[in-house]
Amino acid sequence: MLDRLFALETLGVKLGLDNIARLCQGLGHPERTFTAIHVAGTNGKGSVTAMVHAALVSAGIRAGRYTSPHLIDLNERFVIGADAVDTPALEAVAAHVLERVDVLRAAGILTVMPTFFEVTTAIAFELFRRAGVEVAVIEVGLGGRFDATNILTPPLGAVTSIGLDHQEHLGGTIEAIAREKAGIIKPGMTVVLGAMAGAALDALHTIAGARGAHVVDAGQDAVVDAAMTDGRASVTITTPADRYGPLTLALRGEHQIGNALVAVRLLEAARETGLVVPARAIEEGLSSVTWPARLEVITIGSQRLILDAAHNVDGAHALAAYLARWQPERPALVLGVMRDKDLDAMLGALLPVTGTIFATEAPTHRALPAAELALRVSAMAPSRTVHAEPLAWTAIERALTEARTVCVAGSIFLAGAVRDALKAHAILR
Repeated sequence: MLDRLFALETLGVKLGLDNIARLCQGLGHPERTFTAIHVAGTNGKGSVTAMVHAALVSAGIRAGRYTSPHLIDLNERFVIGADAVDTPALEAVAAHVLERVDVLRAAGILTVMPTFFEVTTAIAFELFRRAGVEVAVIEVGLGGRFDATNILTPPLGAVTSIGLDHQEHLGGTIEAIAREKAGIIKPGMTVVLGAMAGAALDALHTIAGARGAHVVDAGQDAVVDAAMTDGRASVTITTPADRYGPLTLALRGEHQIGNALVAVRLLEAARETGLVVPARAIEEGLSSVTWPARLEVITIGSQRLILDAAHNVDGAHALAAYLARWQPERPALVLGVMRDKDLDAMLGALLPVTGTIFATEAPTHRALPAAELALRVSAMAPSRTVHAEPLAWTAIERALTEARTVCVAGSIFLAGAVRDALKAHAILR
């Protein structure tokens, strides 16, 4: 059954809500059986989703989490409580949803086959219904306005950041992308906004105002005292409602301070809807959350592997800031990117803070071939040593013979392939 689900990936991306609306109706509207918290943004939305979910679980709330893409196993996308759903439960719900797809197609209600993401979104909703989930934190897949998750009508949401990514779908300017992500804003909801460029902020405020939504600028009237130690932030966050900390954020990188602030303000807004989320639960969520491949440091003997899912320009800058401060020896870089990314801008951020480059590729047709990537790097930095190695694990092994610290970045798909290899080599469980 999961093979049939994965076969839908060949349909690619199709933005729009008609299919998911008809599918949810055919399933009896599972998306209406829980309170949703909807999180959009160019970067940071996954981290915020994970933080908020961890805090809800710590508060004793039966909480679900839906994120995408997965790193290794499809199960990772669907978390209930502290654990990803097990394979039998996932297969049972997938079979049910795909059976409904067949029925709706035969009846002419679904005129085109739903995409992989549309079906997995419906699976998430049905899993949460069957498990009796009270609150589900839902990460937007792409954009917002026409993303399948936007069938939800949640009381709470957030837009973490706005940057240039997926321009072929969302538009070529910050303002255009902001308008697409503002599509999650519903009348009467509370939406928390992270730090972002003025043009994006203006667009979001304008749309929220037109829809009668309440806006909380995460940094407004908040004070954050922070100090960095070994790449992690120790913070005390004071808002008009409460004080949190001092505590150490579980996720590395200075950029996680802003994500933590968005998560705190979102959880405070959740309290106003009647959810009991005490300060201690919020602190526990921030300090204990796990979110793999986001500045994840893995020890291999006496060496370190830094695995980061940075896959666009803003992500590359956040990674570069971390490396510049905490890895001044300029680690070797194992790099693999997708064809549609702004490679020159990503290289502009990463080349000054890294050493030898090992160009590789993730196991997907969307990946830029390693040889082509190596040529692009060499053209931009002729004096830099660059090796092309299509097999990611072989690239890592070669890099570890040359450097004490190796950074792997450029794609979520690459991060997933590397984590899979690390498990196969019994380096990760």
